[in-house]
Amino acid sequence: MFPKVPDQHKAGKPLVPNGLGVIYVLFTTVYLFLAYFSGVFKASNGVSAPLTLAVCVLFGGFMGLLDDWMDLRWRYKAFMPLIAALPLIYWAIANPLTRTSMSLPLIGMIQFGEAYYFVIIPLVVMIVTNSVNQLGGLNGLETVCPAIILTGLVVLSQSYIALMLGPLILWLALAVLNFQGKIFVGNTGSFAIGMTIASFAVLTDLKLSLVISILPYVFNSALILLTIFFVKKKASVSFDGKKLVSDQRRSLVTLMTYRRPLTERQVVAAISLLLVVFTSIAVFITLL
Repeated sequence: MFPKVPDQHKAGKPLVPNGLGVIYVLFTTVYLFLAYFSGVFKASNGVSAPLTLAVCVLFGGFMGLLDDWMDLRWRYKAFMPLIAALPLIYWAIANPLTRTSMSLPLIGMIQFGEAYYFVIIPLVVMIVTNSVNQLGGLNGLETVCPAIILTGLVVLSQSYIALMLGPLILWLALAVLNFQGKIFVGNTGSFAIGMTIASFAVLTDLKLSLVISILPYVFNSALILLTIFFVKKKASVSFDGKKLVSDQRRSLVTLMTYRRPLTERQVVAAISLLLVVFTSIAVFITLL
């Protein structure tokens, strides 16, 4: 049912089914619609959190499908998530409990005012979705790492835990299969999960937790973009049939493998551990 692509970092480059992220998109959409019809999550001024999140996830999956089919240029897909920010903006404006401020350690409260709706929310959606999509290429990076952040947000969300519990369990199952090299979620999955993380953080008002958890992603994207702008080259690693190694530092993966041969699973485990550390810090600070 799914097209197969070669696994570039396995001996013999075996063919692996790609695009299984569509399963997450379909399941999550149905799950959120059922959550809406169950009446557990009350609408505020006619705007429902489950339906808002469902629209965002659907758009993320659609954008990923377009990229899988057409191989979109970054200049286009970098700004496409801004469209998905529209339902979040409407939800935030309609919800009387929306906080337009964020409290930062050692700095204090920052009040964004109207800019929160029309600047901060679009930026959060655009940065998170694209940075999650950029950290990939190895079995597990596109699934295990987002699962760590989403798990932290779900733990902190309290009354919204049921909103993402089912999708999170399904994504963890896909992550296990992806880490084992049995499936790829494709851009459909990476864009959808990135959109999920950004949207869920906005809906649950976990802005600070998201900012801290996502820092390794932002660092990776910054390395990639700076390299493209100033060096005009893309990050890449060499594979000798057993281990990965790089002669440059243009991304988080190439930084890990810079003149240090590591297996694919070692690289994924190291980056995942980094995400665990930052997500744990976010959880700790939020609970203080």
